[in-house]
Amino acid sequence: MSTESLWSRTRRAAYAEVTEVAMDLFLEKGFEATTIDDIAAAAGISRRSFFRYFGTKEDIVLGHLAGDGARAGAALAARPAGEPAWTALRNVFLSIDDVPADHERLLKISEMMYGTPSLRARSVEKHLQWQADLLPEVLRRLPPAPDEATAALRARAVIASAIACLDAAGETWTRSRGTVPLRDLLTVAFDAVPHAAG
Repeated sequence: MSTESLWSRTRRAAYAEVTEVAMDLFLEKGFEATTIDDIAAAAGISRRSFFRYFGTKEDIVLGHLAGDGARAGAALAARPAGEPAWTALRNVFLSIDDVPADHERLLKISEMMYGTPSLRARSVEKHLQWQADLLPEVLRRLPPAPDEATAALRARAVIASAIACLDAAGETWTRSRGTVPLRDLLTVAFDAVPHAAG
């Protein structure tokens, strides 16, 4: 095994460990009450080392979102070729609910995210990356447009609508304390936008 791959594996393991320690602190003390110094001390690293892994505290909670956009783009490309853009996006987002997770922990994290303004703002920023990740495949699935600018505008509007549905369903799931399945809420949200795309 190469030195580079060993370094990469070590870095991933350290990243995961610091993330786990930080999330435990956030859930115990609250996101805003937890400092970077608290995280570094609990993880047994220096403040300088913390910034090798994360740019901000928000990145600990939401760092996965950028990667999720790329995975959603790949999942979208894997949908049946003739499936309309809106239907394909809906099916990709519905698959999110198929991922096994600790329900109570996920609910606490979701409550923290929706209840912390800086996390909400950062999540919007991360979702902008999803626009770029999903755009090529959504463009391919939409009916022809009179020009490239119109095609791109329609595709961005469809993606933004789908992400808004995901966010609205997630917030409703959180407010209901997970009593209504996220899949059901996503279905209601997507059905509320019947003319997004053919």
